[in-house]
Amino acid sequence: MSQKPTLSRRTFLTAASLAGLAAAQAMLQPLQAQTPDAPTVPEDPTKVPGAPPSAYGQRSSFEQAQRLAGSSSSLTPLQDLHGIVTPASLHFERHHNGVPLIDPARHRLLIHGLVERPMIFTMDELKRFPAVSRLAFIECSGNSAGEWHEPGGQTAQQTQGLISSSEWTGVLLAIVLREVGMKPDATWMLAEGADAAAMTRSIPLAPALEEALLCYAQNGEALRPEQGYPLRLLIPGWEGNVCIKWLRRLKLGAAPFMTREETSHYTDLMPNGTARQFTLVMEAKSVITSPSGGQQIRPGFVEIRGLAWSGRGRVTQVEVSTDGGETWRKAQLQKPVLAKCHTRFRFPWRWNGQEAILQSRCADETGYVQPSRQALVAVRGLHSIYHNNAIQSWKVSRDGAVHNVHV
Repeated sequence: MSQKPTLSRRTFLTAASLAGLAAAQAMLQPLQAQTPDAPTVPEDPTKVPGAPPSAYGQRSSFEQAQRLAGSSSSLTPLQDLHGIVTPASLHFERHHNGVPLIDPARHRLLIHGLVERPMIFTMDELKRFPAVSRLAFIECSGNSAGEWHEPGGQTAQQTQGLISSSEWTGVLLAIVLREVGMKPDATWMLAEGADAAAMTRSIPLAPALEEALLCYAQNGEALRPEQGYPLRLLIPGWEGNVCIKWLRRLKLGAAPFMTREETSHYTDLMPNGTARQFTLVMEAKSVITSPSGGQQIRPGFVEIRGLAWSGRGRVTQVEVSTDGGETWRKAQLQKPVLAKCHTRFRFPWRWNGQEAILQSRCADETGYVQPSRQALVAVRGLHSIYHNNAIQSWKVSRDGAVHNVHV
């Protein structure tokens, strides 16, 4: 006569646990199928050996912020960033004929024209000068160009993404020009790049000498090729196109360089048929990055966050409106507040589930106030694609979706 096996308490609990685990895995399978690219995460990471460090650090595979790249430019994902420093890998980029690959050991900088001693510098020789580091933004003069006529972009990246802020390291231009003996009658400078376009810009010397840097590093490491490796010019607060990348030549003269071979500056066409020339300084501007276009919010507390900047100096105030500019209230500026650099602002808001229009406007230390789109168009018209620093508007719909609109 056979004896029935007895079911112990431990065996019963083990079987029940395995059954529960199987049920949970079955429930998770549909979720995993929806996110096939998501990394596999262990239940308890402390029980899994970690990966060794790589030769060049990488971000977590869970972070997906990336530049929006086109054929000749890429846009910074402003809505995904924190703080005021843009990672070098996410810094916007604009070029006119591709990104050159340059051996720094062979690269040279020629300085000639109205100087006592025309000289050619190697990179090692430039790095022997006293080094200077500073935080500064670079903004393309064509930033927000697609927003002049109608809401052209969906996100903060698409509407404002041709701007980034970094820590730049190099040597002061004034020190190098002192070395070559800049002549008193030198009032202009032509800067030329080593790219296939031989990008050149005419630059007035007096204001440039105050802060201009010959940069070889960004955010603690050598410049990246897209940012001008091994050498670029930086003039804080001025439009990005004068910050010549892959810098190989500086020619000093007594007047702007306007010949066919050596030209160039952008012009802003005005409504009366005239054109503004050498509009170099980027004026005060701000943008709400959260909530912003393409995002979704829920009723309740929402912290409105954004960035402000001015090529004229420090941002002194940012105001936020949640009703399309009918009323304005001061936002909090997050320290540090630096001249010609991104400044973070924050504003507490409780969304009641009704439609809202979010806007920000900033003022700088010169008293300049960021204009509305209507005020800017009234003065400048719609014939130019440059220097659009109008107030950006985001519409929050009843379902919490946020869209780019003109008000």
